[in-house]
Amino acid sequence: MAKATADRSASKATNADTVKDAKGAQLAVTKAMSVLKAFYEKSGDSFTQEGAAPETFEGDYAGMGAAGGGVINFLEVILSDFARLEAESSTAEAAEQEAYDKFMQESKMSKALKENDKTNKAGTKVDKESDLHTTQGELKVTQEQLTKATKYYEKLKPTCVDSGISYEDRVKRRKEEMVSLEEALKILTGSDI
Repeated sequence: MAKATADRSASKATNADTVKDAKGAQLAVTKAMSVLKAFYEKSGDSFTQEGAAPETFEGDYAGMGAAGGGVINFLEVILSDFARLEAESSTAEAAEQEAYDKFMQESKMSKALKENDKTNKAGTKVDKESDLHTTQGELKVTQEQLTKATKYYEKLKPTCVDSGISYEDRVKRRKEEMVSLEEALKILTGSDI
């Protein structure tokens, strides 16, 4: 946007100078034409040499007058060229200004959207970092609990699992223990007496 503004300012200054120069040139050509027209009216509508013509001429020199279009016609062409230059420069200035305004409007909208997106992403980043920190804390606590549970398991494993007794023997002992406990319950409740 800064580059576009700098380019636009330079182009605007160039166009303004061109229009100013074209207007000044039109004014100068118009004045020159009025002076020449006044001179032609006084001189009989052509340039004439007074006195004798050089020996190479056959007769008096009457000038170019209207034969080649004359100086006035030439100045009118120059005047129209300057008028066309002014019009083209003014049109170009208007078109460039319109394109610049459109570009700036689109750029401002794009910038606002990107800034909004940046703000949203910054907020999301903060949320994600907070979640990460919380999860890391929970992971640490869970890891400590797992370490303690693993140590306790290793402590209980020899007495529960690696007691040297087969599974069938353990099932048989449990059944015997359950029968003993049922008999003890009957004695305590007095239903066996």
